[in-house]
Amino acid sequence: MDTKVMTAHVPLPLARKIDDLATRLDRPRAWIVKQALAAWVGEEEERHRLTLAGMADVTAGRVVDQADVEAWAASLASDKPLPVPRQ
Repeated sequence: MDTKVMTAHVPLPLARKIDDLATRLDRPRAWIVKQALAAWVGEEEERHRLTLAGMADVTAGRVVDQADVEAWAASLASDKPLPVPRQ
């Protein structure tokens, strides 16, 4: 796999945590950073996909009335919670 060197200014407390993890896991610092960056990028891509899916649901009218959601949420603290509202 081709790679590209990237640099970033990292706050010292975070850099210390990365160094501590690298020592504890017996891995290079670059491995820790690459793992963290790959996980974050994956989460952001999933968040974007879910946002687009949610927007498509709204456009298609697949929504739940806010009052129904609020009533359901309020019921969660009761002895008989309401079923999850559906469209």
